[in-house]
Amino acid sequence: MTGIKEIIQSPIFAKQKKKLHKKQINNLDEAVKSIFQDPTFGDIKVGDLQGVQVYKFKSLNQQVLLAYEVVDSTLYLYTFGSHENFYRDLKKYHK
Repeated sequence: MTGIKEIIQSPIFAKQKKKLHKKQINNLDEAVKSIFQDPTFGDIKVGDLQGVQVYKFKSLNQQVLLAYEVVDSTLYLYTFGSHENFYRDLKKYHK
């Protein structure tokens, strides 16, 4: 069991989630549960995105990337989406 006590969604994350279909929301929720259980699942990024981790999962036969960060006992969910422009947009938000 992890020491995560709180999960915080960024405004961008919440806005994107509202636009999803039910099946996609379920897939996203399963990915978040996986991260909650073991925060080391994601790939740790370096450089401009130092500290951010990206977890990859499938939703409706498409790969989705989910950016998050664990600080102390809080899980911050930044954004998710397909690979196209994902890191560029994440860098803008993370600054």
